[in-house]
Parts: sequence; structure tokens; C-alpha cells
Amino acid sequence: MGTTSGTARACRMGIIAAALFGGLAAGRAIADPPAGTIDDPVIDSAMTEAEAFDGLRPGCPDAIRDAQRLFDVLYLGFDGKVHKGQIVAHQDLVDDIRHAFAVALREKFPIQSAVPVSHPRFRKNGFWDDDLSMEANNSSSFNYRPITGGTRISNHGYGRAIDLNTVQNPYVKGKLVLPPGATYDPRAPGTLTRDHPVTRAFVERGWTWAGDWKSPSPTDYQHFEKPERP
Repeated sequence: MGTTSGTARACRMGIIAAALFGGLAAGRAIADPPAGTIDDPVIDSAMTEAEAFDGLRPGCPDAIRDAQRLFDVLYLGFDGKVHKGQIVAHQDLVDDIRHAFAVALREKFPIQSAVPVSHPRFRKNGFWDDDLSMEANNSSSFNYRPITGGTRISNHGYGRAIDLNTVQNPYVKGKLVLPPGATYDPRAPGTLTRDHPVTRAFVERGWTWAGDWKSPSPTDYQHFEKPERP
């Protein structure tokens, strides 16, 4: 009788302990922050330095390549979650860009993605392709290439320019719109305007916003640049 009762009590205690342990474990799982927070962001890009510069266009001077830095940025995605991406830019401009991204996050200005143009999905015929990056609504800086429609090296080629949300903020020159089908609507989320805090974050640090450019230059709403002073 005593043995049977002791066994029953032990079983009940085991069931209670399992229930408590399970409840605590479930509680911890529930308490863990979901992916998409500042502490646990959605990872859009986690390239190594070798990957970030792989396939660099031949002819890029060593001095330009050596001045570039790969660094992380946090931003609010269009899905309402915090994402972590990467930018490659000139070493002198890293703090400026980080500051602008911090302002964008604070202001809940959504950014689609920030992935270096060297990523395989942005390559065409082996080269980093700005058109593919724009069509993906990707934000990026360094890309050793000529200016759109020209031959001289773009400020992107020096890591001294950055494009943000290319679909919401297209390049417009006459009837040419890049990326194709994009529309500039100042009311749409992720769109830059002259008075927007993200635009001011760049301009106040000496950058030029190409959304202010007038014909015959293109109006390039996505583009900020800070060329090296002579």
C-alpha cells in the first residue's frame, strides 16, 4: 500500500515538474524578441570583404579600391521589421552614411535593402550592374562605373555617392526613367523630398541631393553625392 502510494506521488510530481519546465521553456520562447528588431534584425546582407569586392571592374585604381570600407547599417524595411544590410563607401564618408541611416530608422523611413552591388544577383556578364540593383530597389554606394549615359567615372566609382530606394526615387531625364516603370510620388513611403529628415541628414553634412538638379541635368531623386574637394 505504502509503495503503491509513493509511486503514484512520484509520478504526479514528475508530471507537475514536466508541466512547470515546459511552461517556463514556452515562456522563454514567447519572451524572446522576434526576428526584425534592433537586437535581432532581419539579415539582408552579410558579405565578407572578399565577397564585397569580388568581380571589381578591371581598371579600378588601387588607391580607389583601398579607400573603400564595408560596413553594416540598420534600417526599417517595408515589411515593418528592422533589417541589417551593408554599404561599401569611401572611408571618409562612413560616419555620414551611418548617421543618415540612423535618422531614417528613427523617422521610420522604410528602405527596401542595402546590399553591395557586387552581390551575384546584381551581376550581368560578370560585371556589377547598376540597372539590376535599381530594379531591385536596392540602396548602394560604391560601384566603379561610368556615369549613366556617359563615359567619365561616376562619383559612385569613388565611393562618394549613394542611391536610396531607387524605385520610389527614380532617375529622370526627359522621357527616360530608371528603373523603368518607376514613378516619383512624394507622398509614398520611402520617397525622398527636399525637406525630409533623411535628405537634411545628408545635406547638412555637405552632400548634394540630385533631386534638386534641373534640366539639362537629370533629376536623380535617389542620388546623394559628396565629391572630394580639390
